[in-house]
Amino acid sequence: MKSTEEKKVYMLLKSVIFHYHGLDEQEKQDLERTANELDAHAEYQWALEFVSQDHITSFERARHYLNDIIADYTKEKRIELINMVWQANNLKGYVTEMEATAMLKLAKDWNVQRELIDLVLK
Repeated sequence: MKSTEEKKVYMLLKSVIFHYHGLDEQEKQDLERTANELDAHAEYQWALEFVSQDHITSFERARHYLNDIIADYTKEKRIELINMVWQANNLKGYVTEMEATAMLKLAKDWNVQRELIDLVLK
């Protein structure tokens, strides 16, 4: 069972990456499926509101928010989060350059760049 904070992290992370280039229908369905699986409907709404406050700055604002929380997470948990976003992006069959750049920035912030690169090369 994930805490409210963990649910917020999952939903914000996915939301901000998916909104980075504009949310498509498949990504919206994935977000809704994740909210259902995690029982995180309130956290999903919170993430959508976070992004909608200002789409242009949402990624940088989310980065700051997430970095404050994730600094306390174990390396394994940080890798799990990066992997979750990478896998979610691969559902549509490709990852845009903007999405990849966003994930690389987060991986660098979280000191898991090597692990993200290993995931990409698999």
